[in-house]
Amino acid sequence: MLSAGLLLFGIGVFAQVSTVPSGVTVLSRIEEATEWKTCGSCGNTGGTGAVATYSMSRGITSPTTDGSSTQFKIGGSYPYKNAYWYIGHTPSLSTPLKYLRYEFDLYVPSAYATAPQAIEFECQQKAAGYIYNFAWQANYAGKSWRIFNYVARRWESAGLYFGGFTPNKWHHIIAEYHTSGSTVVHDALTIDGVRHVVGIKHAAKPTTTGHYLTNAFQLDLNGKATDYKVYVDAMKMSFK
Repeated sequence: MLSAGLLLFGIGVFAQVSTVPSGVTVLSRIEEATEWKTCGSCGNTGGTGAVATYSMSRGITSPTTDGSSTQFKIGGSYPYKNAYWYIGHTPSLSTPLKYLRYEFDLYVPSAYATAPQAIEFECQQKAAGYIYNFAWQANYAGKSWRIFNYVARRWESAGLYFGGFTPNKWHHIIAEYHTSGSTVVHDALTIDGVRHVVGIKHAAKPTTTGHYLTNAFQLDLNGKATDYKVYVDAMKMSFK
């Protein structure tokens, strides 16, 4: 069952978590990697202007689900600013992904239960002349789950209500995607074992040749620029 205080409903079908297909590449405990990069303005309009203060601390022994988690923290004096962390992966694949599953555990301390403006996470692939962006936003302010339209450069409703993550509790998040030609397909979002099939499609963005594969995590400040921190554990990508 979903925890009290974390609510999702809307379009889609409630179902069990799907089975990972055979032949996938699995990257585990990504939050512990040392290759993460970060910026505090790249999520702002034009990637410019004042920035938040932010930090990423690995090796946290409490709270944790597997002995070591990572703390993401944001603060500062500027409302609605963000902190964005991302990491590139090898193999990055030169062909569009047929299957992608991005998952992790998230813990929000009770002191910051209502502090976020939003918490965002994404994967992005460049391949075959397109950029495929796979992004979700837990929008505290709007009480909704949203998907990013990379071509239109805007967040769009996924039709799922978001009532906030229950504090002082680990929540397991799974986002499933695939590509179809030059189209990005958001297949499903699973929170604490409850899967919501959405099937939302967006056009991929035409680009130059070359390829890469990344995943990212972002924290957004609210209108009062309230400092807060969250913990991430067991971050994993499965793809083919």
